[in-house]
Parts: sequence; C-alpha cells; structure tokens
Amino acid sequence: MSQSDDVLSREPDDRLRVLDPDGAVVAPELLPDLGDETLVSMFRDMRFCRRFDERMISLQRQGRTGTYSSLAGQEGSQIGSMYALAEEDVISYQYREHGAVVARGFPWEYLLYWAGHEEGSKALADRNVFPLNITIGGHLPHAVGMAMATKLQGGERVTVAHFGDGATSEGDFHEAMNFAGVYDVPALFVCNNNQWAISTPRDRQTASRTFAQKATAYGFEGVQVDGMDPLATYVVTKAAREKALDAESDAPRPTLVEAVQYRFGAHTTADDPSVYRDDDEVEAWRRKDPLDRFESFLRETGRLDDERAAAIDEEITETLAAAVDEVESFEADPDSMFEYAYAEQTPRIRDQQERFRELREAHGDDSFDRGE
Repeated sequence: MSQSDDVLSREPDDRLRVLDPDGAVVAPELLPDLGDETLVSMFRDMRFCRRFDERMISLQRQGRTGTYSSLAGQEGSQIGSMYALAEEDVISYQYREHGAVVARGFPWEYLLYWAGHEEGSKALADRNVFPLNITIGGHLPHAVGMAMATKLQGGERVTVAHFGDGATSEGDFHEAMNFAGVYDVPALFVCNNNQWAISTPRDRQTASRTFAQKATAYGFEGVQVDGMDPLATYVVTKAAREKALDAESDAPRPTLVEAVQYRFGAHTTADDPSVYRDDDEVEAWRRKDPLDRFESFLRETGRLDDERAAAIDEEITETLAAAVDEVESFEADPDSMFEYAYAEQTPRIRDQQERFRELREAHGDDSFDRGE
C-alpha cells in the first residue's frame, strides 16, 4: 500500500495529524518532503493571514470597509491545502478562505470587495481562482461542473472547493457530491469544520459521527484531518490530488476532506459569539493555535529564528499598508451599480441610470459622496 493509499483509506474518524499542538512531530512517516524555504514560506503566508485578519477587523470597526468574515484559527487548513496544489488547479472558495487568495499571490484588489467594490471579487480570475462566493454551498455544483469539463477535455488539473460545515446541510452540497461521485470527476472538497455555523454547533448540524463519512453515500472516500496542522492538511490534499489525476486507477477520483479546526473569532463582524459559546471552549482551542504550532516546529528544527520572523512581520506590515492605501485611493464608477442587475438593461434600469447621471451633473459627485 502506498503512502497516498494509507492517508486516504483511514476510517473517517481516524483523524490524521503530523504535528501535535506543541509542534512536535507525532507521525514522522507522514512528514512531507518539503524544502526549508517552502516551509518558511508556508509560515509567512499563515502569518500573513492572521495579520490580514486583524487589519480587516480594525478597518471594519473604523467604518472603512464593510462586514468581514474572520479566518483566525483556520490558517493551517487553508495554507496547508493550497501548498499541495499546482498553479493550474482551480480554486472555488467561500467568504472565509482568504488563505486561498494569500497563497495565490494576494493582489491588493482583493480588498476592494470588502470595501464594497465588485471588482474585488474577480481579482484572482487570472490565477485560476473563482470569484468569492458569499452564498452557503452555492459554489459547489459549479466546482463539480468545472471538474467535469476538465475530465471531458482530458486536462491535468483538479478543482478544489472550500466550504464550511454549515454548507453540508444545503441541497447544493448533496447535489454536488452526487454528481461528483456518479461522473467520477477530478474534484477535491475541503469541509472546513470550525465547529460553528454562525450560532449552530456542530452536533446540531448533523447526526453523522463525522462530516467525512458523508462521502461514503456518494461512492468516494472521505478523510478527517487535524485542520490546525498545516503539514497534515498538506499531506491529505497532496494524496487526494494525486488520486484525482490518476485516470488509470480503479479508485474514485473525488475526495471529501474534513478539516477539523476552530473559528477563534466571530462568524462575521456583525456577530457576537459570546452569546452562544463559552470562553473556556475558545481558550481550549486557542491552545492548539496553528500558527504557534507551526512556528514551534520551524524553530525547533532550526528553520526559523527571531531575525527571520521579524523580517517576515516587517514585510507583511508593508504589504498590507500598501494594499490599504491602494484601496482608499480607488475611485469607483457610480454607473457600475447599473451594469449587472440584468444581462441586458431593461427600460426601467436604463431610465434610472439616466436620471442618476442627471442628478450627478446637477449637484456634483461630491454631494453624493457626503450623502446630501
């Protein structure tokens, strides 16, 4: 049995882990063969995610951006899984997987979406990343469709869809899983089980022992991984990708990965998690922080020191500051609000647009900016 087979053929509740919460290696046979610079780069991207999160929450509280979804606590699964993919692989994600954007280069335009500009949702189209999906599970059938197209065209890439545990209660999830199994498409589904779907706890979301085992009903494998361990999520994703591309194998191509982790912050900046969960629960999970865990591993193995860590933080600070400056100097086109209501403008929309232009010419754009 190959290592890939061993990784994916586990029982759904046999949670795969490479590093323990203190950063010690507990499964040396699964330790991925990654270079020092790649490992440090993974840490940098995880650190960038956390800093980005803090900055975005601060901007929202200041009224400089709109409602934002925090990822803190989920950096391990997001960056670990992304590093196991190839550039040609297609990513479809929901509103919390900012790590997918960071790992693909983080264009400053991504911040435009959170500041209310539609352009930001398309910032990574040229990097094989679908526009940000704000619905719950609505992107999953589309991801399967992309994977089906790749299979029909004989392509050598996989489609990876990220979603939260709450999405498993949506019809789109079941339709996507069923099509993926029936048509045996090269797709990888990453369920980010952060224990809460807004205020609904995991045990109220499903009676199944795990989310991973749901794959069995659709004829393919499901595996549970410690989502706060970036090396474990890397190993699982790499194995699932190899299987998805192995057209000669009898094994089904799709895989459902349940990344078990925790959302440290609120569901969004419009949420108050103190209403529905205890501080003791949050603190218990914080002791498993993926950043602390991975940093301890890198320091203990001589790959990271204070000087390198400080340089990484300085670079991140400069990158985020430059991105915020770009967003706040961005001038939106007021006409854009009329462009996407319909494929072709209706007479009423056209009349509204003309009336809006007349008002702007009569009063000036500045008066609209001030809300007059």
